[in-house]
Amino acid sequence: MIKPEKTINGTKWIETIQINAEERATLEDQYGIDEDIIEYVTDNDESTNYVYDINEDDQLFIFLAPYALDKVALRYITQPFGMLLHKGVLFTFNQSHIPEVNTALYSALDNPEVKSVDAFILETLFTVVDSFIPISRAITKKRNYLDKMLNRKTKNSDLVSLSYLQQTLTFLSSAVQTNLSELDRLPKTYFGVGADQDKIDLFEDVQIEGEQVQRMFEIETQVVDRIDHTFNNLANNNLNDTMKFLTIWSLTMAVPTIITGFYGMNVKLPLAGMQYAWMLTLGISVALIVAMLIMLKVWRKM
Repeated sequence: MIKPEKTINGTKWIETIQINAEERATLEDQYGIDEDIIEYVTDNDESTNYVYDINEDDQLFIFLAPYALDKVALRYITQPFGMLLHKGVLFTFNQSHIPEVNTALYSALDNPEVKSVDAFILETLFTVVDSFIPISRAITKKRNYLDKMLNRKTKNSDLVSLSYLQQTLTFLSSAVQTNLSELDRLPKTYFGVGADQDKIDLFEDVQIEGEQVQRMFEIETQVVDRIDHTFNNLANNNLNDTMKFLTIWSLTMAVPTIITGFYGMNVKLPLAGMQYAWMLTLGISVALIVAMLIMLKVWRKM
């Protein structure tokens, strides 16, 4: 969808969301955007990047934003969005229809302090970077809950939820890191040449926010990984204790089976003619079981 033209202090802004083949052709024919650029900026597998075409004087920005697969289960991945400055017109591409990107764009549009396209781009990036923080806080809350529940009783559903947190943290922490790397590179490119103080200050705000988000996800990733490691060790210890108990129990049950097996044969055996032979075999079994348990205790197998 190509939305109606808007203006940012005299500069045209054309917003696109999930464009189809016909709309791609419109962008090529009506606005002269190269087909390769459209393919590049609408690729859902693309990573962060900044491209400056010195011949066309085009600037292309691609950044990653959080994309919810299941907000309740806190399952997130990241999807790219693009901003293209082409012949004095700003084009934005939100091929995955990411709500956080839509919010960031219109927040920047409504901001009275945004007085240039560069400021609009930086303000949008600031809001997108800031959108990672509520997710990080939700992950922290979920992690604390799972930590308490797993300490009481380990359930498969809680372990699956912990696995979802690890997957989400992997996607988001990687996206935050690559976004920050791109932000660190921008001032050294054409985009940052000859920047005024307001633009430099806004750059620093975006970078500081990105660094803060990166630290939050680094800490959360470490904590979740340690919780997962701890409960893996606990599960292994519990399994070892269970196997030890079953082994000792099976050995204990093997003793009376052997004794009674001998006296169950249809042949003459010593003491078989006694009136209370069954009590004798029972006593022998008990004595052997006690002796075996004592030996296991002495050998520190229990």
